[in-house]
Amino acid sequence: MYRFLLTPRWWGINVFVALAIPLCIFMGTWQLGRFEDRAEAQKEAERAPTAEELKPTPLDELLPVDKETSGRTATASGSYGEQFLVPGRQLEGRTGSYVLTLLKTDGGRALPVVRGWLPEGAAAPAAPAGRVSVAGALQASETVGKDGVHAAGGLPRGQLAMISAASLVNVVPDQVYDGWVTLTEADAGLRPVPATLPEGAGLDLKAFQNLGYSGEWFAGVAFILFMWVRLFRREVEMLKDAELGAALEAETGAVAGGGDAGAVDGDAAGAADAAPVAAAVAAVPGSGGAEGRAEGSGTGSAAGRTSV
Repeated sequence: MYRFLLTPRWWGINVFVALAIPLCIFMGTWQLGRFEDRAEAQKEAERAPTAEELKPTPLDELLPVDKETSGRTATASGSYGEQFLVPGRQLEGRTGSYVLTLLKTDGGRALPVVRGWLPEGAAAPAAPAGRVSVAGALQASETVGKDGVHAAGGLPRGQLAMISAASLVNVVPDQVYDGWVTLTEADAGLRPVPATLPEGAGLDLKAFQNLGYSGEWFAGVAFILFMWVRLFRREVEMLKDAELGAALEAETGAVAGGGDAGAVDGDAAGAADAAPVAAAVAAVPGSGGAEGRAEGSGTGSAAGRTSV
């Protein structure tokens, strides 16, 4: 009954199932791993920083910025240069701007330094003159889609949409670090900007998207198995129906053949039973047989002639 599994159609179905199920399991496990990594990063970010992490470290030793070095205290020396405002930033529920000043380091490159936050409409204080040393939390360059970052153009001169080397490369002549620092202690008239989690860390919307995608892949495994079982059962039922139909057809043909044979036998038996009766009738005198008719006719003719 199950030989249909060896047909080309079912070979194709079985190969698809054999390839699709491992793929769904792999993708679901990968998405679940991404969610677990973000959850672990969230736990790491919420724990109190260690003394080693709080220890100021020269900037060049922490580059490039990654999940391990993001948030570490970096130090740099140089002199402040151009200053920009980064509008539309929230702090404790209020909207304002980051005050970003480029620090030209001893190595010749410019380091974006967020000196603090000021409320909307307030004037930014001037940066300290002369040589300065700064210490603050190291942050990775911002990207579109991160909280508070927007890609809207048309900002006035002296304002930036995001803090990144890409947004500054066409604004300043110096080479810019791929990262920035938010001061631990803000300058006078400003409020310190807290460090943020590195991109890809924390239980944000993307983390729960990973969890949802994982559920979809595992649900795909269940759906594929359900459809295979459903097709298999339907095929078996069709074969059983075909076998039952063939059996009924054979039985109907046998019954019809038996009726025809009975009719023929009945006719033959009737003819056999009628033969002796006909013979007996023929043997009775004056029964209307040929001899009776001849004898009657001759006797009648002779008697007629004698009477005349």
